[in-house]
Amino acid sequence: MKKALITGINGMDGSYLADLLLEKGYKVYGLERRTSSKNRVNTSHLEGRITFVKGDLADQNSLARVLRESDPDEVYSLGAQSFVGESWNTPEQTGDVTGIGVLRLLEAIREYGKKIKFYQASTSEMFGKMENFANEDTKFHPRSPYGVAKLYGHWITINYKESYDMFNVSGILFNHESERRGHEFVSRKITDGIARIHLGLQDKIYLGNLDTKRDWGYAPDYVEAMWLMLQQDKPDDFVIATGEVRSLGEFLDSSFQHIGITDWSKYVGQDPRFMRPADVFYLAGDSSKAQSELGWKPQTSFDTMVERMVKNDIEILSK
Repeated sequence: MKKALITGINGMDGSYLADLLLEKGYKVYGLERRTSSKNRVNTSHLEGRITFVKGDLADQNSLARVLRESDPDEVYSLGAQSFVGESWNTPEQTGDVTGIGVLRLLEAIREYGKKIKFYQASTSEMFGKMENFANEDTKFHPRSPYGVAKLYGHWITINYKESYDMFNVSGILFNHESERRGHEFVSRKITDGIARIHLGLQDKIYLGNLDTKRDWGYAPDYVEAMWLMLQQDKPDDFVIATGEVRSLGEFLDSSFQHIGITDWSKYVGQDPRFMRPADVFYLAGDSSKAQSELGWKPQTSFDTMVERMVKNDIEILSK
């Protein structure tokens, strides 16, 4: 039985990845920080099926202890301060956890001494300022403290692979959403707001920049790509994306149509508080390499993803 350690287990990707690995017969360990109250909204269904272990990406000794406890064959580095907007409010903490946290984990693995396959959750936010579809060779230009921190994690993963002959890969994932997305992210903010409008609980959704364009995929499809990267004979990095670009307005179109509203203009407003100091207006990815070498391709359409999110939020609020 293979053993896997997932940092960020309680996040959207971590919980879906745990679901996938359990289906494949893994023994799964999930890293979570010690807090006064557990945050297992996404992982309550996993209690008793996986082993939760206590550790912190800001504390290397705790990571070393977790490796001894779990003795994993694969480590999936998903833990981070992952909300782009928050990274301007807490840039130092974002850099420490999202960037240096990867270094601490790699150092703990290196000192542990066992050959462990390592996956780093890189992000399209590292590309930042771009105009065309990005692939593995596209120049990086991050536009947020989060993007810069992730770029450090990306490059230190490559550096340790080249310096210590470690099996390290990075998945450069473009935007992906699901019913388990946190409410602070714009996609879930929209679908939750629409559910509230539908149920008469609020009148309007307030957003920041409505002109942004993104390549949106479905999270359960994307965690399969993570697993596939660690099953290859040689470590390599891959862009994971749908190759389809949609504006935030199109996300609103698709979301509102599921409650029978075609003109959403009176239900959506802009609020300067949600504007970012340096915004990323366009992110789109070319996953040709992943499709040819991993045999991966997205399975879930954009409209299906949005429909599932809206229906899920209506169901949650109806209860």
